[in-house]
Amino acid sequence: MDKSYCKYVSNLDKDNLHRIYHDTAYGFPIDSDDELFGRLILEINQAGLSWNTILNKQDNFRKAYDNFSIKEIANYTQEDISRLLENSGIIRNKLKVNATIHNANVILNLQKENGSWLAWLNRKHPKTKEEWVKLFKRTFKFTGGEITNEFLMSCGYLPGAHGKNCPIYKEVLLKRPKWAIK
Repeated sequence: MDKSYCKYVSNLDKDNLHRIYHDTAYGFPIDSDDELFGRLILEINQAGLSWNTILNKQDNFRKAYDNFSIKEIANYTQEDISRLLENSGIIRNKLKVNATIHNANVILNLQKENGSWLAWLNRKHPKTKEEWVKLFKRTFKFTGGEITNEFLMSCGYLPGAHGKNCPIYKEVLLKRPKWAIK
């Protein structure tokens, strides 16, 4: 039985958040470091919760985390942490908030060394899921196997975001850089 996300959304209305995410974001490459980081923030915050919860709060996350600006988040103070932990529009988990700030600082260093976080990811590609998980666990906080897998699948570094029979699959392939998995 096919339990893919594509199968899950196939009967949903076009205005359903899962369907919109599937049709416009899931598996599509992201070319902005801040947007990549935003996706990682959402995946980290999904841990232990439903993806529906995150999709319903994604705009709140964008506002709470300064439009996912890596530079802004890297400079968050204790006051910012308190603000986030009091914000009922996002997931108020101290470990996830602290991991996000830590990861922003790590990404700033990766940008200095590689020109961008995207360039760092591209230089590491291709890797197996297991290799990516080891790398992410060494590099970032709060990035276990499922978070790493979903993050990388959701932005095109790992296969599986769409089945080959999914109508969105061809759109994703057209937008992927030449080096990407087909």
